[in-house]
Amino acid sequence: MTQTPHVHREHGVERPDPYAWMAAGGDALLDHLATERAAYDAATARLRPLAETLRAEMVARVPASEISPRWARARYSYALRTRAGAEYADLVRAPAEGGPDEVALDVVALAADAAYLELGVTVVSPDEDLLAYSVDLDGDEVYELRFRDLRTGLDLEEVVPRSYYSGAWSADSAWFFYTVHDDAYRPHQVWRHRVGTPVAGDVLVLEEPDERFEVQVRGTRTGDLVVLWSESNTTSECWVVDARDVTRGPWSVGGRRDGVRYHAEHRRLPDGSSDLLVVTDDDAVESRLMVAPVPDDDQDATSWIEARPESRSQHLLRADAFSSCVLLAVREDGEHRLVQVPHDDLAGTRGSTELEGDLLRSPRYDAAAVTVLQESWLRPGVAVSDDLGSGLLDRVWEEEAPGYDASAYLTERRSFPSADGTAVPATILRHRDTPLDGTAPALVYGYGSYGAVDEPAWDPALPSLLDRGVVYVYAHNRGGGELGQRWYLDGKLSHKQHTFDDHVAVADGLARDGLVDPDRIATRGLSAGGLLQGAVFSQRPDRWRAVVAEVPFVDVVTTMFDASIPLTITEWDEWGDPRRRADFDWMLAYSPYDNPPPAGSRPDLLVTGAVHDPRVMVHEPAKWVARLRETDPEWSPRCLFRVETGAGAHTGPSGRFGHLAYEAEVYAWVLDRLGVS
Repeated sequence: MTQTPHVHREHGVERPDPYAWMAAGGDALLDHLATERAAYDAATARLRPLAETLRAEMVARVPASEISPRWARARYSYALRTRAGAEYADLVRAPAEGGPDEVALDVVALAADAAYLELGVTVVSPDEDLLAYSVDLDGDEVYELRFRDLRTGLDLEEVVPRSYYSGAWSADSAWFFYTVHDDAYRPHQVWRHRVGTPVAGDVLVLEEPDERFEVQVRGTRTGDLVVLWSESNTTSECWVVDARDVTRGPWSVGGRRDGVRYHAEHRRLPDGSSDLLVVTDDDAVESRLMVAPVPDDDQDATSWIEARPESRSQHLLRADAFSSCVLLAVREDGEHRLVQVPHDDLAGTRGSTELEGDLLRSPRYDAAAVTVLQESWLRPGVAVSDDLGSGLLDRVWEEEAPGYDASAYLTERRSFPSADGTAVPATILRHRDTPLDGTAPALVYGYGSYGAVDEPAWDPALPSLLDRGVVYVYAHNRGGGELGQRWYLDGKLSHKQHTFDDHVAVADGLARDGLVDPDRIATRGLSAGGLLQGAVFSQRPDRWRAVVAEVPFVDVVTTMFDASIPLTITEWDEWGDPRRRADFDWMLAYSPYDNPPPAGSRPDLLVTGAVHDPRVMVHEPAKWVARLRETDPEWSPRCLFRVETGAGAHTGPSGRFGHLAYEAEVYAWVLDRLGVS
């Protein structure tokens, strides 16, 4: 492996980095990655029959064709329909008065000559004659924005070559708002495009100069406003634009105050007036609900009135307004719930109704009922129609899983004490014939960053592990949002070590309590979860039989010093700014690249990466693999690097079968390392 002498010097500390040359990219790195991929393919050739068996099992649990729950607009109802054997779902619609579906967007045709495809936005105009949609054909999250006339099925001439997630229409369907990212992949601008005119004439509506912030845009359910917001890890600001006269606005909803985040939802009131529902963490860690006036040229919205105070046991996520009520999305006791409250009693003092699940799509403001999706790890999804007036529930859709028997599997929640005594919850999944008596192998999955939550969702790949006697465990580590905002805050910045301690605590607890085989525990995670794997690989190599670190963020200090790398500046509030000595010290203490474990004590390791990944640059996992092999040459054949050298994204291949093939590869390696035939 090529090494080039290089030393980082910060705060009087020297950090040797002989693989720093990889960060420059170029042909030398590409050649190295091609060699790595060839080595991976050769090393795993013996596992291909197992991987193919697993893939066939997974595919068999996916219906040949399927259709999603429908969502209604004024003139049409819409759904996602997957044709037999297709990788991607098409957008279809049927007249509201009844009739057959017509294809609004043939996604299969878009992907016909592409190795990868991901849709960014798919937003139907208010008059339902136009569709704004964007596509990424490489996996680098650079989306080409297009406009389709749904009356003819033809795309209009204008194309925006570089756009990002999120978009919104004006009320008259004449204008479309979209976001653009800079060279660091930070969405920093909102533009307005007039349909039927050259893109060169598009209007810049908002630009965010602060490199810590990212902008987004969406329409409101009422159709009266367009909401723009800019958000960092700790602070946000919202603006509104008059959707009926796009030249009016943007007006700030509440200004910008460091350390305060808020989001706004528009509602109309029975007397003809309207206001904003604002969910904010201002003086409320788990957030509270405020009411604010709609700003305009003569009215600012700084006079917020509290409508629902903070509850320490219930994290308020979102407020969705409808003509008949407001639905509050909350997390409580680790579960996602919807709480229905009347407009005149947002605090719910007169009582409220609750329902597990989350809204599916964005129904109309005057909807009499909403569709709620309810999922679990081991049960295909179910959609219920919730009548907002009567509260009656009607099952309207069930996800198909051919040949799958949910009753063959068990789910339970346990908790294990972390290093500081904090109880860490974990969800344990297994086949009912697999005992928790210390004989079964286990795979522990973790993430634990950004307050993110892996909401339970049916995974047709998972039973192939459980059927072979593997216990699958989701570790709900601090840094995630499973137990609310406080749980998140206790696993970021100077508290980041808690995330790693929690993950190890779950594995140690499984072994200590005699639940799984202590010598056959594997662990897996992606991106920030890949960092988690790198950290526990270094800190407790004795704990694991095998480690899967997918697109891992492992060169923490070096990356956070380099402001030219995508996402670095926006991430300082999550990980720390190493220009500050205290931040530098805590990051250096756990950075996997800077802290390889002792030679001779390492578990088997599978690392993944992707050339087009804009979130974790491919040189990070490449450098880490090289460093690990250099520091333990005898172990190095047990370290594999699966890199996507062509089209491919942060989360792996696209398409429903393409991604299952990837999962089958990973599972085949895990099963082999755990000694499962």
